[in-house]
Amino acid sequence: MFDGFQRILEQIRGAIFETAVQPALYAFGLMDWSEDLFDGIEFALYGALAVGLAYILFRPLELWRPVESWGERKPVRTDVTYTLIHRIGVVPAILFVVLAPIGAAIDSYLRLKGYIPAEIEQLVTPLYDHPFATFLVYMAVLDFGEYWRHRLQHRLSWWWALHSVHHDQRQMTLWSDDRNHIIDDVLAMMWSGTLAILIGVPPGEYPLVLIGFRLIESLAHTNVRLGFGRIGSRLLVGPQYHRTHHSIEHAAPPFNRPRGCNFAVILPVWDMIFGTCRRELAYPRTGVASLVGPAVRCGYLRHQWEGLRRLWAALVHIADRRRPGFVAAFPAE
Repeated sequence: MFDGFQRILEQIRGAIFETAVQPALYAFGLMDWSEDLFDGIEFALYGALAVGLAYILFRPLELWRPVESWGERKPVRTDVTYTLIHRIGVVPAILFVVLAPIGAAIDSYLRLKGYIPAEIEQLVTPLYDHPFATFLVYMAVLDFGEYWRHRLQHRLSWWWALHSVHHDQRQMTLWSDDRNHIIDDVLAMMWSGTLAILIGVPPGEYPLVLIGFRLIESLAHTNVRLGFGRIGSRLLVGPQYHRTHHSIEHAAPPFNRPRGCNFAVILPVWDMIFGTCRRELAYPRTGVASLVGPAVRCGYLRHQWEGLRRLWAALVHIADRRRPGFVAAFPAE
């Protein structure tokens, strides 16, 4: 199944390269870049596929039973910009140019030291005959890692400074999943990519794993009155479940910002096991109560700058706390 899907994408990539990229490279005398750009098309192609599928599948849900309707949708348009840049533009380029070589270097180092990640099929031999079940196992293991990455984003003050950009949004839609500071996105990719290397996810399947994650995350942010019921809400993160995580009111004890609730990306079981599950039947307003003003409603570049400003303020505060004689104005996290 996966092989056939990848062959189709390879044909599309070849067609794009031959009809659009290669002629441009030849015209500007940049044919030395042809091999690199041919490989780089794959990253943008997978991103475009995830965006297209999310829009086709989830936009009708928002039109069907929206939680909220807004007359002015500038923040939503900013989220669309985030999605296009972070799935098709800048972030895939960073992934290709910087993180892919780093990942290859980590993999080579581990193998040089004698660590060769065992494939899941070697540990659970019946999976050899069930590639889709193997795919789901990889997603479950990576989801466990994503749960803890998400908790750290809320627990560490410097990381929250970046992640708070994601929580600014008070008009949450299927596009809001990508409303992340670019540094936050790069850190998240490094986290999941390293874990994928450590557990031996085949390179050819990893992009498909990412698409699976992206689709479920887009669904979770969708502006739709949709819950999965008493049983379903324990099996898969949905819009109602994740909306509580984004709720302005979710800071009420014991679910304050550092502790938080509903961190799970795909499987709510992690929240249930580690005591961070909060179930609500309502569809609360989203955002962060302490974040107001133009920074919440601004465009992409200003929002990115706002994330850097918050990060710098957090780092300065951390440095001040370590100075002798510093007295905190509020309790440490």
